[in-house]
Amino acid sequence: MRLSAPRIAPVDLNDLTAEQHEVLDPLIARGPVLNIFATLARAPKALSRFLEWANYTLSRRNSLPAREREIAILRVGYLCKSGYEFTQHTRIGLDCGLTMDEIEKIKAGADAGWSKVDSLLIEASDELVGGHFISEATWAKMRAHFDEKQCMDLVFTIAQYTQVSMLLNTFGVQLDPGQVLDPDLKG
Repeated sequence: MRLSAPRIAPVDLNDLTAEQHEVLDPLIARGPVLNIFATLARAPKALSRFLEWANYTLSRRNSLPAREREIAILRVGYLCKSGYEFTQHTRIGLDCGLTMDEIEKIKAGADAGWSKVDSLLIEASDELVGGHFISEATWAKMRAHFDEKQCMDLVFTIAQYTQVSMLLNTFGVQLDPGQVLDPDLKG
């Protein structure tokens, strides 16, 4: 975690404005509201639009298989030193078929004994986060494995979670109750 306390505190769910209720009530109905959403609810119209795009990247409309999507998201969270993002998506990644050993290997990078496809996901994430561009060589490898829509969805996913990591880090969004920070993402 970059910050040990929030710069922008989550809203008090017992004291919401009408606009905050409108965007948070569907989340409240599904269970505990995550700190990311309670924090972004300080700008309810932005949260509403954010949720539309976030729901695309995490839905079946995203043509990447869930496991492959999670490799890219976890790599982005690690590269951006976003403890919150990495923690949330460790659980999601496990639910999507990743193992704890694989999640540890994500931190080590593309040369950590991955399959060609998994290594490519990490390589594309590294290039897009680090240089804001995917090289011709990496794009050619992507096109050899993924169709055009999957390539677009990989870029959309990496871009989305780079943005999310910047928001989380800068606003100081803290882990949700019961979560434990990966020791490699402290400080």
